[in-house]
Amino acid sequence: MIALIDYGAGNTASVSNLLIELNSDFIITSDKREISKADKIILPGVGEASSAMKELEKYELVDLIKSITKPFLGICLGMQLLCNQTEEGNASCLEVIPVTVKKFDTKGFKIPHMGWNNITNNNSENLLSDIKDEEFFYFAHSFYVPLNNFTTSTCNYGVNFSASIRYKNFYGVQFHPEKSAQQGTKIIKNFLELC
Repeated sequence: MIALIDYGAGNTASVSNLLIELNSDFIITSDKREISKADKIILPGVGEASSAMKELEKYELVDLIKSITKPFLGICLGMQLLCNQTEEGNASCLEVIPVTVKKFDTKGFKIPHMGWNNITNNNSENLLSDIKDEEFFYFAHSFYVPLNNFTTSTCNYGVNFSASIRYKNFYGVQFHPEKSAQQGTKIIKNFLELC
């Protein structure tokens, strides 16, 4: 069973549609007990970071998420929330990955970074299995996770940033796999096949 955390994120429906397409057994929930019982957890994300953290706090999910030892995937804002803090609303985040999320400040580039962009696959990370180097994915964000020791793939939009990250059982993708055609579907399949 997969738990898709419901905290008002804008892309919850599109992620659930992809899980339906993949015949996945999942629930959309903000209930701590259901999330704890799940085999895998997905934290979607479209929205504003400080508001998102308030929602997670409201449902008493912050400490639970930090303690999860099963495969966990954060998508877009969901990935950024795994970090220590963010410049978006100067918010403290889940403090799983020791890095600060930065705001794009790149001259000549429209913000938000929206549309298709290619990623450089840095290693043989399971989540990126069978994803070609320089494959294109769909992005929509104004803030980014800088390159760090947990970066597993990179993207460039005036600055190199983390397109995906991993720390232990916590995985994150800045792009939207649910909007990234076959290669995005493959990312979710890879996540569903993790032990």
